[in-house]
Formats: sequence, structure tokens, C-alpha cells
Amino acid sequence: MFEYEIATARRADLIREANEYRIVQEAKKAYRASSRGQESERSVRGHRGLFTRAA
Repeated sequence: MFEYEIATARRADLIREANEYRIVQEAKKAYRASSRGQESERSVRGHRGLFTRAA
């Protein structure tokens, strides 16, 4: 009986974990889809040597 309860609890944990993983993956996919239409912001760090200092 005790082993059955442990197995049932473990199964519930795995289902909960899989559901959380699925939600995160869907959120990432939705974020990527929504950010494709917008102009992406780029970092300026790599281009600092191209400009001279103003002051």
C-alpha cells in the first residue's frame, strides 16, 4: 500500500512538471512569434570602436 502511494505521488509530480515545461515552451514560442514582427534591438557594444568620443 505504501509503495502505491509513493508511485501515485511520483506520477502526480511528473505530470505537474511536464505541464510546467509545456507552458514554458509555449510561452517561449509565443514570445518568438510576437518579436519577429517588431524591429529587434541590437547591442552597441561591438560597435564602440567605430565612433569617436564626443567629450
